[in-house]
Formats: sequence, C-alpha cells, structure tokens
Amino acid sequence: MTASKPRPRPKLKTFHATMLVTRAEQWWVEAETAEQAQALLASGEGHHAALGECVYVELEGMLNQGS
Repeated sequence: MTASKPRPRPKLKTFHATMLVTRAEQWWVEAETAEQAQALLASGEGHHAALGECVYVELEGMLNQGS
C-alpha cells in the first residue's frame, strides 16, 4: 500500500471591504424630563452603557482585489 501525497492547499488572499454595521446599543443620560433626555441623546450626548447585538450588516464595497 502506498501513501498518497497530501493535496496542496490553495493560497489564500486577503481582501479588504467597507461594511455598514448597525448595532442596538444601550446609552444613558441624566436629564430632568424624558423629552430633554431624548433631545440630548439625539444630539449625541450621553454615555455608552453596553455594546449591543449586531442587528444588520451590509457589504458596501470591496476595496481591493486581494493581495
């Protein structure tokens, strides 16, 4: 019985891409009213509490053909 040669593995290339990712995150802000809190959060104020689940991913485009 003869041993068979292992098949050569194909050479892998590295590809770079731009991805659009949407996450559901939890944020908090101190405010006097819910309306004020909403306004502060909408303007980018507040504190990041926890990284949420990834809810959407879309490939925007490839940046190269592989190297």
